[in-house]
Amino acid sequence: MSDLSLLADIGGTNTRVALSRGGKVVHGSVRHYPNDQFAALEPVLHRYLEETGTATPAAACLAMAGPVRDGVGAMTNLDWTIDSHVLAAATGAGMVTLLNDLQAQGHALGHIPSSALDPVIPGTPPQLDATQLVVGIGTGFNAAPVFQTPAGRFVPPAETGHTGLPLRSERDMRLGAFLERAHGFPSVEDALSGRGLVALHQFLCAEAGEPGKAVLKGKEIMAEVARGDARAVETAALFSRLLGAVVGDLALTMLPFGGIFLIGGVARAMAPYLVGGGFVEALRDKGRFGTFLQQFPVTVVSDDDAALTGMALHIQTLLTLG
Repeated sequence: MSDLSLLADIGGTNTRVALSRGGKVVHGSVRHYPNDQFAALEPVLHRYLEETGTATPAAACLAMAGPVRDGVGAMTNLDWTIDSHVLAAATGAGMVTLLNDLQAQGHALGHIPSSALDPVIPGTPPQLDATQLVVGIGTGFNAAPVFQTPAGRFVPPAETGHTGLPLRSERDMRLGAFLERAHGFPSVEDALSGRGLVALHQFLCAEAGEPGKAVLKGKEIMAEVARGDARAVETAALFSRLLGAVVGDLALTMLPFGGIFLIGGVARAMAPYLVGGGFVEALRDKGRFGTFLQQFPVTVVSDDDAALTGMALHIQTLLTLG
């Protein structure tokens, strides 16, 4: 058995696999695998271990986009079930721990290079022991608080993306009905994710009486935003406003004086358009608590492998504790 730990960040679209030693990701060990080419996670890990010639790892830490209970989780946007006991047998690792994806991101905060931190709402340096909030926006949506405790960092699991989307205006209500017809319930993730961006564009095309134009994928919409297409720009603004409203609600719930961190591929793509799209105004549009919300800085994390950093730190802590 080697002194290496195996890490896997299992998203809705891709799985990132890497090795860690001493709480740090081994340089050059990260590889990406498209999930649609595999029937389950085990073959992904087998291929990685074979391709890298890695001996049996001492431990494994895996983070998945979905709820985890008693070491077992079902992916939210992928037909995979992840079982830590099955993975222990498949990899031979002496210790296997399974996290929700936002837990891994939360463990990475404070260990991400400053060059990968892009401020949306600048603020004073956070208190080291203050609560932080990490918000993941990619194939799906999730958010989780990060607590500093005398026993160490604690990041509870959450499935925030499946709560109700805040709807206030008449157009919001029509959007809610539009999403409900497609999904049975207008959740946050239905609007604020990769497929959510597509849904917002479809909704605005339908509102304009041009449903036939709603055929673009998420990346195509963002390309149209960059080119200044009016409908795409309107889509980005609607996304920004809804995201601001959701993040403002979460900020009041968690009081993250240590800062709010937006992470994930869609967060990175939307970053240049958040301020101009109404994100800040919507975040603070909470009546008499609007001024109070000015205390929370917001940062976009551009490090695509931050979850691996968090997992490396977390598994090292567990190994140290024995």
